[in-house]
Amino acid sequence: MRYYETVMTRPAPGISGTVRAVDIVVHTHQADGVVVLTVAGELDVVGGPELRQRVMACVADGGTRLVLDLSGVDYIDSFGVGVLVGALKRVRLLDGDLQLVVPERQVRRVLELCNLDRVFTLYQSVAEIGDGR
Repeated sequence: MRYYETVMTRPAPGISGTVRAVDIVVHTHQADGVVVLTVAGELDVVGGPELRQRVMACVADGGTRLVLDLSGVDYIDSFGVGVLVGALKRVRLLDGDLQLVVPERQVRRVLELCNLDRVFTLYQSVAEIGDGR
């Protein structure tokens, strides 16, 4: 399994009207036959495509058991939700599994409002997933 780190930036208005960079960072590593993608930043129309590409690369490399660790994600929009659902579909086509780590309350709430807590089991930590196997 290859290790990936991707950082994307875009200008975004700050509170004071100045421009700041908004980043998405994706780290990929393998542990016990499971590919863990750790994501930080905003999972939206800018960051979502990068995560989608990382998931596709992992699946192309033979990874069908994935964990998306969204511990560092502080914002998700409908585009980001679509990326998560698309990742699940892609992995399930190969008889794989995708699990989500979502400790951030705001992100978890968005997924619950979309009833995705019925589709995904939402974990508080990667360690919690390991305990449940």
